[in-house]
Amino acid sequence: MCGFQLAAGASCTVRSRISRVGHLGSKERSQTGTLTLRRPGAKTFELQGVCEPRKDRLLRCSQCKVARYCDVRCQKEAWQDHKRECKCIKSIEPNFPPDSVRLVGRIIFKLLRQSTCPSEELYSLSDLQSNFDKLSEEMKDGLGHLARTLQLYLKVEIKEASELPPALDIFQTFAKVTCNCFSISNGEMQNVGVGLYPSMSLLNNSCDPNCVIVFEGPQLHLRSIRDIEMGEELTISYIETMMATPDRQQHLKRQYCFECDCLMCHSQSKDADMLAGDEQAWKEAKEAINKMGAPKSQEEWEQALVTCQTLLKNNATLLPDTNIYQLKVLDLAMDACINLGLLEEALLYGHRTLEPYRVYYSGFHPLRAVQMMRVAKLQCSHDLFPQALETLKEAYDIMKVTHGTEHSLVQDLMMLKEDCEAGLPLE
Repeated sequence: MCGFQLAAGASCTVRSRISRVGHLGSKERSQTGTLTLRRPGAKTFELQGVCEPRKDRLLRCSQCKVARYCDVRCQKEAWQDHKRECKCIKSIEPNFPPDSVRLVGRIIFKLLRQSTCPSEELYSLSDLQSNFDKLSEEMKDGLGHLARTLQLYLKVEIKEASELPPALDIFQTFAKVTCNCFSISNGEMQNVGVGLYPSMSLLNNSCDPNCVIVFEGPQLHLRSIRDIEMGEELTISYIETMMATPDRQQHLKRQYCFECDCLMCHSQSKDADMLAGDEQAWKEAKEAINKMGAPKSQEEWEQALVTCQTLLKNNATLLPDTNIYQLKVLDLAMDACINLGLLEEALLYGHRTLEPYRVYYSGFHPLRAVQMMRVAKLQCSHDLFPQALETLKEAYDIMKVTHGTEHSLVQDLMMLKEDCEAGLPLE
């Protein structure tokens, strides 16, 4: 594992999320694919949907029915952190708290127990930057609503303000969570929860970073995706980068209160491709995607597919597949077809996404590898074994860098590869 160093007081163009100016730098030269840092899951600082990603069946807490565990031992180890939270969740049924409220609740219970966690090795919660004074009035109003929700959520366990940890500022804590939390994702980069890893807030932002974060359960892995020289700053992208520069800047300004000064933002190098084609057409596609949100029921998926089919037909000559809103429509159409069992149509849409993904997630990027793996599964389901094997080979070459060969998703990829090889005709 490559080491790291804290470059305190270093000059950097993008402000760290820590209250002191600094960044994480590599202590030695590291090659592409190096596991630069591993952070164990901080059980009181995270919310996760699964704790062991390869488990098909998870045990549920018998009381709240929300917390899930891979086995009885895991459940017993987590009980000290979960028992007070469990009462709070039950007390507001059938309502359910937002992730940020539940996370702040966990933080409060942790502070009351005066326990520490491994992810506070370099910095603790108190060191994190809140940027409260820089937040917009809209954001501050939102934090006020979350604070009131937290009060209702905790009332079964904490009835008076005097029972809170000394000197705890609820508004500041919510602001710190907003500015510093990480989305915990499964191997396929789908968000399953949120967590605070205080030491990792030293990582600065770049829209063209030299590292990526992936998770194995709640454990955070920081992996280099290019060669890094000794002393070079380690960077990640705080946000999804498949956005035009003004949208990325607006997102970063709103949530993190800074303007990104990275090379990609200066050059705006991919903006022309992202917004290629007829402006009115992509604006209509953007509006339609935002209206649909995240389908859940079969009826919602059916409606989403009809909308996508209509947009793709109408924009066939107006938008290239590299237009980001056309690409989002293709992605949604693929997801809808998979959920509705229309796998042949899903493969058609999925195949069209591969080239745009190569353009926007060039080099070693986990999202591109995951997309290729999804397409390979569809190819395999249609007995297109040679094509599936080729797609899996490309995905593996990326994933061994972004995830590492021991990651559970890479193991799944290798099993899929074996299934494809078994389906090939004998020579």
